[in-house]
Amino acid sequence: MNSTLKRVSVACLLMFGLLMANVTYIGTVKADGLRSDSRNVRGFYARYAIDRGWITADNGKTTLAKTVDTGDKTYRFEREYPLGKPFTHVVGWFAPESASGIEAAMNRYLDGSHPDLVVRRAIDMVSGKPAKGASVDLTLNSKAQEIAYKDLAGTGKRGAVVALEPKTGKILTMVSVPSYDPNPLAQVNKAKVNAAYNKLDKDDNKPLLDRAIDLTFAPGSTFKTVTSAAFLSDDTSRDENTQVDAPDSLPLPGTSISLPNYHGESCGGRATLVQALTISCNTPFAIMGMDVGYDKLKEQAEKFGVGQPLEIPLNVAASNIGPDEGKAALAKTAIGQQSNQMTPLQMAMVAAGIANQGTVMKPYLVNKIMGPDGAEIDGTDPEELDEAVTPEVAGELTKMMIGVIENGTGGAARLPGITVAGKTGTAETLPGKPSHAWFISFAPVEDPKVAVAVFVESGSAGNDATGGAVAAPIAHDVMQAVLGR
Repeated sequence: MNSTLKRVSVACLLMFGLLMANVTYIGTVKADGLRSDSRNVRGFYARYAIDRGWITADNGKTTLAKTVDTGDKTYRFEREYPLGKPFTHVVGWFAPESASGIEAAMNRYLDGSHPDLVVRRAIDMVSGKPAKGASVDLTLNSKAQEIAYKDLAGTGKRGAVVALEPKTGKILTMVSVPSYDPNPLAQVNKAKVNAAYNKLDKDDNKPLLDRAIDLTFAPGSTFKTVTSAAFLSDDTSRDENTQVDAPDSLPLPGTSISLPNYHGESCGGRATLVQALTISCNTPFAIMGMDVGYDKLKEQAEKFGVGQPLEIPLNVAASNIGPDEGKAALAKTAIGQQSNQMTPLQMAMVAAGIANQGTVMKPYLVNKIMGPDGAEIDGTDPEELDEAVTPEVAGELTKMMIGVIENGTGGAARLPGITVAGKTGTAETLPGKPSHAWFISFAPVEDPKVAVAVFVESGSAGNDATGGAVAAPIAHDVMQAVLGR
C-alpha cells in the first residue's frame, strides 16, 4: 500500500471515529436535552403516539388516570383523569411538554421507556404496534381519599390530610386543598394547556402546591407527642403517671415574657403526663423541652423522620424543629411553635410510629407496577425508617393519647366500639391571624390499621380554630372509611 492510500485510509478511519463519537454524544449526553427541546416537533408528536400505562388504586379496581385513543393520526393518545380533584396532587397530570405527581415520578414506567420494559418496547416497534407503557397501582384507599377531600374542602379552608398504614408505611390518603381539575392540563391543544396552567399559577390560594408534602407549618400541640417521647425516653423510670410541674404561666428564661396555657386555663400547678396531654397544657411541655435540652429533642424528632430525606416517590419538603436559639425558644419549640415546622405527612408519621410500637416505616405511594400484559414486574416492600422509641415508651404515649380522645380535647374523633388514640393541636400564626388547626390519631389501638394527620390552615376565627373542633371530625371520617365502618 503506497503512502497516499495509507493517508486516505487513516483519514477515513478518523472521520468514521469522529462520526461515531458524535453519534454517541448526541444519543447519550444530548439526548434528554434534544427530546425536551421545544423545537423538536418529532419528539413532541412521538409522545402522543405512546399508549401510556394507567394509574390505579385499590389493587387496580379504581382508575385514576387512563389513556384514550382520540382517533387523530397526529395526536393519537390523550390522558384523562376520571376522578379529578381529590386525587390531583398525588396522580398529577401529563402533557407532552410537562408533567407532575406520579405521572412525572413514574414516567419511564408509564411511557414504557424503563429498562424493565425494553424488550416489550422492541417487540411493539417490530410489530408496528403503538408503544405501550406499564400501569402503576397506588396504595391509596379511594373511598377514604374522597371522604378526606370532601370534608376538608367543606371547611372552606386550605389544608391537607394524610393517612398511613402504621405497620407498612402505605399512604392510604394524601389530600391537599385547594385542588384543581387536571384534565385541562392534559389537552393536546398547547395554547389551552398553557392558559389553564397560568390561571392556576396566578391563583392566590396556590392550588398547584401539595400542602401535604410541599410546605411545612407550625404543628402546635400535636408536637407535644414528640416532646413527651423525648422526656419518657430520657428516663426509663417515667411513665404516664409521672408528675410534672404545670404552672398557670411560665416565665421564659432571659426574657420578660411568660408563656401561658391555652386561653389562660389552669392546669393545677402539678399534673401527671397523661393529664397534661389530655388537657393540652403548654407549661409542663415547655418545661419538659428545656429539661431534655435541644439536642435530645432534635434527636427524638429525627427518629420520627424529621429532617430525613424522603421520596414517596414524590419529593417531600424537609421538616425541622428550627435552630438552637436558647432556652426560651426551646420552650416554645417543645409545644410546636417558634421555628418548629412540619409537613402533614411528617405528623402522620409521628402518629404511625407510636401506633407501630415505636417503629417508623418509610411512607410510600406505589403499591405495584404491572407490565402491558398485566403481569406484576415490580412492587414496594415495606421498609423500616427508624426506631423512634421503644415499645414500652410507645405504650405510655398511646395511653396518654387515649386520654385525649376519651377525656380531653379529641372527643370528636371517637369511633363506636373502637379505641382511638389522638392529639389535638392549635398552632398560632401571625398576630391577629387565625390559628392553624391540627389533629393526629390512630386506630384501633389494639391492632392499628390507620394513622391520620389533619391540617387546616388558618382553621377559622376565634375559639373554633382548635384542632378538636375543626380537624378531629375529619380524622374521624377518614379512620371510619379505612376501617370500613
